[in-house]
Formats: sequence, structure tokens, C-alpha cells
Amino acid sequence: MVKLFFQKKNNKTGWFLIDQLLHVLSIVVLWYLFFNPDIPMGVLAENQQFWIYLTAILFLTVVCGIGIQVLLTNWAKDIHLDKEKSLPNAGRYIGILERLLVFLFVVLGRWEAIGFLIAAKSVFRFGDLKDSRNRKLTEYILIGTLLSFGIAIVTGILTLYLSTV
Repeated sequence: MVKLFFQKKNNKTGWFLIDQLLHVLSIVVLWYLFFNPDIPMGVLAENQQFWIYLTAILFLTVVCGIGIQVLLTNWAKDIHLDKEKSLPNAGRYIGILERLLVFLFVVLGRWEAIGFLIAAKSVFRFGDLKDSRNRKLTEYILIGTLLSFGIAIVTGILTLYLSTV
């Protein structure tokens, strides 16, 4: 039902992949419950860490993307992006992936990996950013990246704190 409501022509592949992933996950869960009937169903519902991490992941993937987009709306109007030189919604998916990776690195205590991720992103973006004519684009990308990384770091630290309280 949700798939039919949100699916558009330009995002059918994404919804198809999510749909298939949920089907496989449902089959695995049902199979596991069938062969392990001694597992009380309340275990997952009462697992506080599970809900803390799930909330953090949903926040980083759904809420943050919308929030960052809203925060950058005023500046986005000043930037003339060539839509044909970019994949549709690529920035959104890059942001989601980078926030999830930064969150994972914080939770695992691998702070050096965050530095590596920033360096890798800088190398890939260097071609876009080296032209002085695109100063607004450079600033826009930098603000978005720093917001994304900052939110993911704070979310990771908060998640670690809440899961130990």
C-alpha cells in the first residue's frame, strides 16, 4: 500500500528493491520463528537498544535528509545546477550513505574512518570545486556535507550514551 502511494515513475527501482528486501526479510523472520517457537515475541519489543538504534537510523535516513534540504533551500535557489550532468536524487542518496557510514564509525569507535571518508569525498568533489566560478556551489556542498557529518556524529554519540544508560 505504501509503495503504491509513494512510488513515482522516476523511483520505481528504489521501491522495487525496498519491496523485495522486505519480502525476503519477512520470509527469514517467519522461517526463524517457525523453527524456534520458544522465542518469546516480547523480546524484540522490550529490547531498548534495538529501538534506540532503529530510531537513530530512521532519523539519519529520513528526517535528516528533509531537514538538511529545508535548511539549504534558500541557498539552493542561487545555484544553477545542470540537471543533465547529475543523476536524479544522487545527492540525497549520497547524504544518506555518508550519514549511515559516519554513524557506524562513531558507534564502532572508528573516528579515523570518518576522516578517511571526508578525504575521499573531497577527492571525488575536487573536480566540481576547483573552478572559482562555482564558489557558491562549493560553499553549498561544504555546508551540506558538514551538516550531514555533524548530525551523524551527534546522533552516534547520543545513541551510544542512550544505549548505556
